[in-house]
Amino acid sequence: MRVETPEPVAVVELDEDAQHLANLGYSYESRFKREMSFWGNVALGFTYLSPVVAIYSLFAASLSVAGPPMFWSLAIVGVGQFLVASVFGEVVAAYPVAGGVYPWSRRLWGRKWGWMNGWVYLVALLTSIASIAYGAGPFLSALLGMENTVDSIIIAGLVVIALATALNLGGTKLLNAVAMFGLLAELGGALVVGGWLLVTARHHDLSVLFQSFGAGDGSNYFVAFAAAGLIGIFQYYGFEACGDVAEEVVNPGRTIPKAMRMTIYIGGFAAMFVCLSLILAVPDFGAVISGEHTDPVGDVLLAAFGPIGFKVVLGVVMVSFLSCVLSLQAATSRLAYSMARDGMLPGSKLLSVFSETRRVPPYALLLAGIVPALIVIGSKVSSDALTVIISFAAMGMYMGFQMVVLASLRARILGWKPNGAFRLGAWGFPINVAALVWGVLGIINMAWPRTPEDGWFANYVVLISAVVVVGTGLIYMAWKKPHLRSEAPAADAVSTASYRSGAVDRVAALKDER
Repeated sequence: MRVETPEPVAVVELDEDAQHLANLGYSYESRFKREMSFWGNVALGFTYLSPVVAIYSLFAASLSVAGPPMFWSLAIVGVGQFLVASVFGEVVAAYPVAGGVYPWSRRLWGRKWGWMNGWVYLVALLTSIASIAYGAGPFLSALLGMENTVDSIIIAGLVVIALATALNLGGTKLLNAVAMFGLLAELGGALVVGGWLLVTARHHDLSVLFQSFGAGDGSNYFVAFAAAGLIGIFQYYGFEACGDVAEEVVNPGRTIPKAMRMTIYIGGFAAMFVCLSLILAVPDFGAVISGEHTDPVGDVLLAAFGPIGFKVVLGVVMVSFLSCVLSLQAATSRLAYSMARDGMLPGSKLLSVFSETRRVPPYALLLAGIVPALIVIGSKVSSDALTVIISFAAMGMYMGFQMVVLASLRARILGWKPNGAFRLGAWGFPINVAALVWGVLGIINMAWPRTPEDGWFANYVVLISAVVVVGTGLIYMAWKKPHLRSEAPAADAVSTASYRSGAVDRVAALKDER
């Protein structure tokens, strides 16, 4: 009698990261590859935050509104956003899932809240990509010696978007390398430029940081300072991108919260250093405040570095813009993919396609390239339409942040106990409350009408764009009910303990199936 020898059964060994995903109800065979290092994660957040882009883009506007004291807004906003980053650190440690704010909101509150936050944040990211790419236009024109026209700005924006998309399609390892290069180039450029300005082009001492030089005259100076503070509000987001790629980072529960904080530290230092060096190098504050000199950044850099050195600086600035768009696209594609694999978006079947060779969602990346490109091209038809669309970018970011912060606070009140590798402990509740208060104040500051002479639309365009985006999301949710299309876990933060006990059995069952 012949006895059949049974074939050996393969034993599936789960590493800690895969085990955590399985415990959260996701396949332990994540399709992403964990090829992003800690510093690569920091670089992603830093280049997304991009101090050079923020400071060079808004320096003139902020200085003209509030004078040199606008510098302190960077410190104030940095502290406020550090509170938000601390809350995010606890949440991502508990839910290290690709897509960031969408899965976090879904687990903390529920399907509807997750859908709305994902929708708002996706629109904010897409408009931010268009905004940054469009903002690169004047710098590229100056670098190439071209006249700064609508056509040149559009071409520059499209070139930046195309390059970033091509690099992103190369996969996580290439993204990690390019982000690191962007961090080194931007941080090194900030230190070199700022240091050179302080040594060779300084016209003032530190006392000017406490003098308004006539800015805000005729009104409450606090109002002017709050308006100038938009430079800080625009500066300090990007750290959340560290969590968008959670399935591509080794030991994300420990790595990502630390990377978020490091992004704030390094980005904040670089931004404040560059801003300080520029302020002290501006020869005539009155000319900037009066509107006589509209480009103090260009004037200062050209005077300090000469025509050739100025071109080199512009080259570094362009690297910063490209790196920023690259990181924004990476975050956008992971969010779109995360929502699409849960059936949350129109075209989810296509957007959830995953490239097994490059280990990226190619169509989600193309979405992050095509939509911003169309927005940039649309400026040829209507610059007003572009203003309306882009005005939502920063507002949408802060709304997305605060939807997570609010969901986290609600979950704490209902009994949620963060169980990730990073925990705030007894400080969790007061920091969560402070982060919410800070975020709401930031949103009010962005939406506040400041120029009554320009008419109601110009004064309320940020608020109008927010209402349109939220209203569209609510209508689509009521019509198509995307939040009901997936059985992915939701609203389980409060019952984490009981959910985890059942998760152990599910993991064992998955092993048996193998």
